Amino acid sequence: SAIPFPDPELRRKRIRLPGNVPSPMNPPSGCYFHPRCKYCQDVCKQEGPELRELQPDRWVACHRAAELSLMGVPIDRLTRDSGMLVTES
Repeated sequence: SAIPFPDPELRRKRIRLPGNVPSPMNPPSGCYFHPRCKYCQDVCKQEGPELRELQPDRWVACHRAAELSLMGVPIDRLTRDSGMLVTES
């Protein structure tokens, strides 16, 4: 839902996440997204996930990404679109 599609005629079903976006002044413990994630488990509430390469050029920051078969995003898109600083190891 957050990614615009260049065809104004195409209608897609919006995905609305429950809850509110956490305050950057008082972020939740663990994964910042856990209050709104339907896949959340205890580990998500306690530990923040590391950004890791799940498949070649597919990066995720989710404890459960492998078991959920989440796609992740290409690393060049992470750096270009989000302004995230990613260091090469």
